[in-house]
Amino acid sequence: MPTDPTDTSHNSPKMLSQSGPVLESLFGPNKHRPTIIAGPCSAETEEQVMTTAIALAAGGTIDAFRAGVWKPRTRPSSFEGVGTVALPWLQRVQDEVGIPVAVEVASPAQVEACLKAGIKIVWIGARTTVNPFYVQEIAQSLMGTDIPVLVKNPVNPDLALWLGAIERLQQAGIKQIVGIHRGFTPYEPTQYRNSPLWAIAIKFKQALPNIPLIGDPSHIAGRRHLLNDLAQTAMDLHLDGLMIETHPDPDHAWSDAAQQITPAKLRTLLAGLNVRQATCPDTDAIQLLEDLRQRIDQVDEQILNTFAERMRIVRQIASIKKQHNITPLQLTRWSELLDSRTQKGIELGLSPTLLQKLYELIHTESLALQHQLINTPE
Repeated sequence: MPTDPTDTSHNSPKMLSQSGPVLESLFGPNKHRPTIIAGPCSAETEEQVMTTAIALAAGGTIDAFRAGVWKPRTRPSSFEGVGTVALPWLQRVQDEVGIPVAVEVASPAQVEACLKAGIKIVWIGARTTVNPFYVQEIAQSLMGTDIPVLVKNPVNPDLALWLGAIERLQQAGIKQIVGIHRGFTPYEPTQYRNSPLWAIAIKFKQALPNIPLIGDPSHIAGRRHLLNDLAQTAMDLHLDGLMIETHPDPDHAWSDAAQQITPAKLRTLLAGLNVRQATCPDTDAIQLLEDLRQRIDQVDEQILNTFAERMRIVRQIASIKKQHNITPLQLTRWSELLDSRTQKGIELGLSPTLLQKLYELIHTESLALQHQLINTPE
């Protein structure tokens, strides 16, 4: 059950665990992008935790250390973490290595255990974010603290759920909040463990421009050879940092072995990132960009006018179909149209994936309009 904020018997461990402006050091104006949070998927042994933390801290590779203590697994026979026995190991990381530690929590009891152990950062996982009841309980258990809370997107592509979780934390008085984009459970098999759906990350940034957003390429990829490209994409979308699972012996990790990399591989990955600036100091380049954007505006106006004309023709087609009782969907015509437009677009240098998505959207809208017009009484 959530902790009662009026119960003073719980105030002591919370006051001891207050971390102050941890996010200021991680994402403040004097911090250069990207902020890096790394560590093993699971805290397995004290030796594994300390070995990883020391290797990652060398040369200032990371800003915070992550490790799973409780692991929400799909199957109960899977390794579900060593539990609270790992918390003293993580205390050693903070005390001896000198970097803050982040731990995933999914219940008020886990929150309390982390607070008592002095853990400086907690995060809410995707399987928890999806449930407003769980998030509310965690938010209430965090009342009166100043501990940073990282919030992963829910497993399903529901931006409102993600934003709602953050709102619940804000209503509980939590001020240090960070979003984590870790991808979404795919509807069909893809090359990724979780579909990136970067458009949702962009919408998150639009909705909450003052809340940092970091990428979790490990959970998007599911396989280490995909990490570099995903990390670069996150940087190109101007995300504020990365959370990357790192293990001294990834192939023998107790959980998610395929997506973890060694500390040395992490340094190589980070060294290869091109972290681009958001603005340009070159006035000539700025003017050229503005001229090109104006040309895009003109082309977009032409596209909109053309699309409006297309929909006017669809209305005429719907009228004829209604008069002669013809079904809106003409499958042969649709297949021929999609094939011919895709081929023509490829000849013009356009992506077949883009063309298919575009014409599927247009066709869906056309069918919806025909359905409405054909079934509207005279």
